Formats: sequence, structure tokens, C-alpha cells
Amino acid sequence: MTAEQLRHAIARRAFLGKTAQGVGAVALASLACPQPASAAPLRGVLAPPPLPQRAKRVIWLTMAGGPSHLETFDHKPKLAELDGQPMPESMTKGQQLAQLQGQKLVCFGPQHAFKPMGPNGTHLCELFPQIGSVLGDICLIRSMTTDAINHDPAHMFMNTGSQIAGRPSMGSWVTYGLGSESADLPGFVVLTSLGKGGQNQPIAARQWSSGFLPSRYQGVQLRGKGDPVLYLGNPAGMTRDRQGLDIAAINALNAQHDALTGDPEIATRIAQYEMAFAMQASVPGLMDMAAESPQTLDLYGCRPGDGSFASNCLLARRLAERGVRFIQLYHKDWDHHGGVKEGITYKAQEIDRACMALITDLKNRGMLDNTLIVWAGEFGRTPMSQGGSGRDHHNKAMSVWLAGGGIKGGLVYGSTDDLGYAAVEKVCTVHDLHATMLNQLGIRHDAFTVKFQGLDAKLTGVEGANVLTDILA
Repeated sequence: MTAEQLRHAIARRAFLGKTAQGVGAVALASLACPQPASAAPLRGVLAPPPLPQRAKRVIWLTMAGGPSHLETFDHKPKLAELDGQPMPESMTKGQQLAQLQGQKLVCFGPQHAFKPMGPNGTHLCELFPQIGSVLGDICLIRSMTTDAINHDPAHMFMNTGSQIAGRPSMGSWVTYGLGSESADLPGFVVLTSLGKGGQNQPIAARQWSSGFLPSRYQGVQLRGKGDPVLYLGNPAGMTRDRQGLDIAAINALNAQHDALTGDPEIATRIAQYEMAFAMQASVPGLMDMAAESPQTLDLYGCRPGDGSFASNCLLARRLAERGVRFIQLYHKDWDHHGGVKEGITYKAQEIDRACMALITDLKNRGMLDNTLIVWAGEFGRTPMSQGGSGRDHHNKAMSVWLAGGGIKGGLVYGSTDDLGYAAVEKVCTVHDLHATMLNQLGIRHDAFTVKFQGLDAKLTGVEGANVLTDILA
């Protein structure tokens, strides 16, 4: 270090030391008349949003494992006709497959019948009559595609728009842009559930990470069964007032450290202490279903707090009412490499009524118009058989649906070929879906960027994305 650099460093330390003492004095003075710490609603960087805002919040229903579009929402009678026959080589030659690469490819017909449902007689699998009953509020996209073909990178791509780990999740992007309307709950909440299938494939916490955005925007996982947040309660003998004193003292020390270092993560730490303190009072009320009517509980068909997908859907509605910006539900065990017929039966029993109930409940409360619901897996399944009773991963065709938030109901958008192998009409990408979601929230996807490693990073990537204007009401 040169003499000039040394003099500069000493002057800087003196300045920071005096500043820190001033901040510390203010913080310690506040402890003379202590008040319990209180959180404020999370602020976003876009205020107000640059576009008209049709949706104020998102509820994203993630069917983890890759649901088969051929046993759910994509009617393929031609595939049924060709059951047991060789798959046309013209479709599959040179194409990427997961576990079927190099194997004999045989057509595998849909394992359940399809029936016309909804106001337009749209054919859905007969196992989903409850979703069929609200098709007038749903836009069904049959031409969805993705880039990834294995679970973890496919989840990352669907959640972050990139297969590279470390990017912010869509929930983090949304809360970074818009903040939250809740002062005592996180802006981005995640819930998981597991049904009868029992294949509890792990969902890595990086799927709801804030990546290179400030960590205050990362998702917070709540548990649908038992204590919703571990270690949130106070130990015996600790009152709320005493806890408030502790938080105030910790935050005073953090503020002093912040003045010395200027580290933005310290400000996040202060905010998170305050949020945790607020959650000690708000979360028990969130989980208390005593105020829910018997009619509402019957609508969802759940026992509150049992950790089921249905119970989590009811919690999602309660979180939405309390101002949470982005709510993501994971329901596991859709990975049917074998036994797809039985597996889809189980999954339909677990989600069909709950999805209908969520749409109906929000609509009855006047919230569906400004709540965007998205139902999606991470990829689809092959029209070819795997092991005689299952389907392999597939990224060229999948079905997703949206409801509320300014989306046109009663619409079927796009289509796949006769065998359900590839999207062929109005092909939709993950980036297109993200761009449409941001548009409904009032955000221009192409201008919503953060400088990272010298580049303007964004949720919708650099490949280009289009808002699906045809599905907007």
C-alpha cells in the first residue's frame, strides 16, 4: 500500500467509525424506550408497474415429476388406434429422448377415456370432472414445450428461465419488482405436498432461491402439516415484549455493522429479523381454520392442516387474502415411468377437486379477476411406452392451464400432432409463459432486467419471448 492509499484508508476508517458511532447511538437510544420490532410490507423496485396490472398476485400449482398430457388434458384418439404399433420413425429419428434413447419405440395409447366437458365440450380425461366443471374460467394450453428433459434442470428452467443454477426464481423476480402487500408474511411463500404415490423426490430449495437478487426476495417454505415454520415459537418463559427487546438490540448491532461495511445483506438480515418477529403472531392466525365455514371445507374436501394438496390450496387462498404476492404449491409424484394408469388415478383424486375449489373460492370472493393461477409440470411424457405401463420424460409437448388474472376463460390454445409427440400449432415456450405472467402483473418482461456479470439478466432470457396476447381477456 502506498502512503497516499494508507492516508485514504485511515481517513475512511475514521469516517466510518464516527458514522457507526452515530448510528449505534441512535439505535441504543431507541432501546431506552424499546418498542417491539415490526415489519413493513416488502417494497419492490417498480412503483407503480409500467403496464396496466390485471393480476396482483400469482398462485403457481407445480405438479412435480412431469404429468402426462396424454392422460390429463390432451385428447389423442389416433394414438389409441396405434396402441402397440411401432412409433413412426419420421417423428422420432434424431430426436432427444431421456431413458428411451436407442430402444424400440412403441405407441402407447391413452390409459383413460376422454369426455367432452365445459361450455365448449373440450375433451378432458374422465378422471378430472371437477376441473372440467370450471373450464369456462380456464385457458388450456396444449402446445407448451420446454428445453430440459431431466427433473432438476427442468424445474430450474420452469422456475428461473435458465437451466443454470443460481438464477432467481420467478417468485423472486415478481416480489423484487412489485414487493408484497403483507407486512407480517413473506412476499413469496412455498408449500409442498405428497400423495399416495409415495415417490418423495426431493425439490431443492434453490428452486425458490433469489439467486443474484437480494436474499429478502427468496421464497419461504411453510409446512402444511405440524409447525408451519420450525423454531418460530418462543421458548417457555420468553414473552413477546422480551422477544421484541432482543430483536431491537440485534438490529441495532446489525445497523452498526451495516454502517461499517455497507453490505446490502445486512439490511436484509435486519428486515428478516423483523419479519420473523411479525410471523410469530401472523402464522398461527394463518393456520387457524376455525373461521372457515363448513361449506368452504367441504368445497375443498380437505382436513385443514393435514398437509394435503387440497389443504395447501386452501392455505394458498388465505395467503392471497393476506397480501402475499407469489404462492407456489408443489405436489409431488407425477413421475410415472411405470404404472401410469394407476398413478394418474391417484393424482386425479388428490388434485381435481382442490383445483376446482381454489378457482371457485377465489371467484366467490371476488379475487379471481386479480389472481393469476398457473397449473404446470416441468415437462410432459412420451406417447411411446416405457416398460409396458409407463411413459418417459418428454420436452416437446406438455399441457398447462391458466385461470384468472385477465386470462381468457373457456379457451384451448395451440395443439400437438396426432400422437401428442410434439407441439405443432401456436407453439409456446417457458419464456413465453413467463412473459405473459409478467405482462398480467403490469411488468414489461423485456425491460425488467438486473445487471449481473456485465449482462442485463432477466426472467425471460436472451433467446426472445412473446406475450401470448391471444389468451388475454
